[in-house]
Amino acid sequence: MITFDPSEKLHRLVKQALDSGAAQSLAEAEALFQGYCLALIIDQTEATNPLSQAALLTAVALGRRVFLGGVMVEGTLDVPLTVPMPLGATLREAVIALGGAVASAADGTPTIVIGGGARLRRPGFCVRTAVGGWRGGILPIHSELAPEPGPEMPLAAMLAAALAINEAFLFVNGGVPVAGHRPIGVSLWRPEAQADWLTGDSNEPQLAYLPSRLWLIGLGHLGQAYLWGLGLLPYADPGDVSLVMQDVDVITPSTESTSILTDASILGVKKTRAMAAWAERRGFTAVIHERLFDSGFTRQADEPTVALCGLDNALGRRALDLVGFDLVVEAGLGRGHRDFRTIRLHVLPSPRPAAEIWKVGKRDDKVEDRAAYAKMFEDGQLDRCGVTLLAGKAVGAPFVGAVAATLALAEVLRLLHGGALHQLIDLDLLSVEHRLASPHPFDFSRLNPGYGLAVT
Repeated sequence: MITFDPSEKLHRLVKQALDSGAAQSLAEAEALFQGYCLALIIDQTEATNPLSQAALLTAVALGRRVFLGGVMVEGTLDVPLTVPMPLGATLREAVIALGGAVASAADGTPTIVIGGGARLRRPGFCVRTAVGGWRGGILPIHSELAPEPGPEMPLAAMLAAALAINEAFLFVNGGVPVAGHRPIGVSLWRPEAQADWLTGDSNEPQLAYLPSRLWLIGLGHLGQAYLWGLGLLPYADPGDVSLVMQDVDVITPSTESTSILTDASILGVKKTRAMAAWAERRGFTAVIHERLFDSGFTRQADEPTVALCGLDNALGRRALDLVGFDLVVEAGLGRGHRDFRTIRLHVLPSPRPAAEIWKVGKRDDKVEDRAAYAKMFEDGQLDRCGVTLLAGKAVGAPFVGAVAATLALAEVLRLLHGGALHQLIDLDLLSVEHRLASPHPFDFSRLNPGYGLAVT
């Protein structure tokens, strides 16, 4: 039997309550999150829409990791699953496989309606997901606004669901009075703040080409979100997709709290092997590398030239432009209880070398003196070393990684469809409208990352 130390078992979002001082003990923090419930609703029309199915399943997979009191799903679920994911034959089976409960929620439960138009205003929190072309977001349930239509883009549905879970969590936990009362969205074709996600864009292409050769570095929070996004894409032949998967860690209980493809059945399994097995169920081909990523590593000539990085350490990131990749898309997430909603995405190579972008520094947010950690030490649950180790773990939320993954994958998809890349995207889910997207000065138009065809 595999045993895990306390730092490997702590839910990474429950840790936010410990570090912020919102809870005075671990038991109090866990009870707080066990009190969070969420309702998801999908009607008959939306239930057969592949984009709405993608939004619903993403919301279930993310929501059950955040709302530990349960995610209740109601609506038309006995329809064929049209999302190309290995989750069963019907929408109901997929919801259950992802940890949702097919049931009606109690009155007053925060609610996310999947797609559709404006509905009657209701008390409490109720938003609806909205997708148009490469644009995804959320609207108050009664809002008459709607994004103008465009070509189908599954990642926009994933983005909408992740923004909805973030907003619902802000409502129950964040003390943000406007949560649920504002439109929020992003264009994955034009992620800069000036682009209105509700306005159609004639430049948005129909998906024709999809990445077929990718290297995934790190298979935790971000790496699994990348895989989820790839799984949603409409490959005409999934067998065209070849993925190299690199990681050295095993699945721990805390992995499940942030990582969208992890559940209790794979605890103790190497991340590479668990994720390769999932990729193969989706129809992809997977190759495993179980070694640390550093500057001593070299990509071989026949291996993928494009990498998606999900590392959470500066030392590994500093080597990203040294090992032979033609293109690296890297997303870094905030680690502390104040900044865990922040995303900073880089595309390499760039004018600044990776070693300049990521400095190796000390953690500046010391939380060991919080009441919850002091109580663990006083009660003998942890020694001083154990307290320090636990306190040093990052706060993380699965919806942050999901948003980051849509932005990262969109960079590769834009490359395949003749769009512009960005050297930096900086975004905080507390204020999505104030994001920054800086155009990349390098020309990648001659790069062929490998592609497969999309279903047309």
